[in-house]
Amino acid sequence: MNTPCILVTGVGAIIGQGIIKSLRMENRPVRIIGIDRNPDAFGAHHCDVFHTKPENENGTGYLSFLEGIIEKHGIDLILPGIEHDVFYFQTHRHYFKKLRALPVLNNYELIEIARDKWKTARSLIETGIQVIPGIISDSWQQCVSELGPPPLLMKPRHGNGSRGIQQLNNEQDFEYWKNNTSDTFMIQRIVGTDDQEYTASIFGFGDGDSTIPIIFKRKLSQDGSTLSAKVVQDQSISDFINRLNTHFKPIGPTNYQFRKESEFTYLLEVNPRISSATSFRAAFDFNESWMCIDYFINGIRPNPEPKQAGMAVRYTEDWIEYK
Repeated sequence: MNTPCILVTGVGAIIGQGIIKSLRMENRPVRIIGIDRNPDAFGAHHCDVFHTKPENENGTGYLSFLEGIIEKHGIDLILPGIEHDVFYFQTHRHYFKKLRALPVLNNYELIEIARDKWKTARSLIETGIQVIPGIISDSWQQCVSELGPPPLLMKPRHGNGSRGIQQLNNEQDFEYWKNNTSDTFMIQRIVGTDDQEYTASIFGFGDGDSTIPIIFKRKLSQDGSTLSAKVVQDQSISDFINRLNTHFKPIGPTNYQFRKESEFTYLLEVNPRISSATSFRAAFDFNESWMCIDYFINGIRPNPEPKQAGMAVRYTEDWIEYK
């Protein structure tokens, strides 16, 4: 079997770096071509070849840049390391069909639904799945009337992690953030506590079936990425994932985030892509990056057996280079 050549985008970001780390974990040959806007991106040092991408990532120039990289290096597969690229590749799916390398993209409809947390919740309600009580309203009185007393959460409908989420303790908070939020927003009741957060990932096959999930109970960093994680077995979350898979029919790496309250499990968001804890999962024998290579290049259906116990902690390190 030939050595696969993989293009990883956003190698300066936490997901891109996690993809590279995951690809290097296994004793299998791989050639990694990395790109990032920042020429000093840390992930560049762990690629076989690195290219700085154009400043304007929305124009046709970016497509021409990518096509040149694909042809020059004989790229076999593209793994997006930032959410922006997932959406960009989603918009230009037709363009990549004429090239030798496709980006790893989930179910088209799922990507579109998951871009908007309000649409995600409405989609689940239609199938009878319980969601966190929420409302779209410009009236504090209506929010309190329908959701109960504060604190409540103002959550951007777009974006991921904890970015832009504000806790509202009173009407003054509501009015301030309503007038100082650039994105459209929704108001939700707060469910559970910070120590009842879970992140779970599967590899979907497009028909509602998937690998078994790997489930972490986690603690978050300030930007909403996973700071530490403990492997857990939780049947209620596994059952919930089966219902979500049946509804969304994901293809490839898919991440679900949950929070528990009493006997209820609530979905926080869907990330229809590789997410920030990917290197954690790879360390527990759930290597999404290599699953993508096996499935999308080699036609092998992944069947991982992740480790059933253990924990992982993310920490900060320095990269020093003397010249």
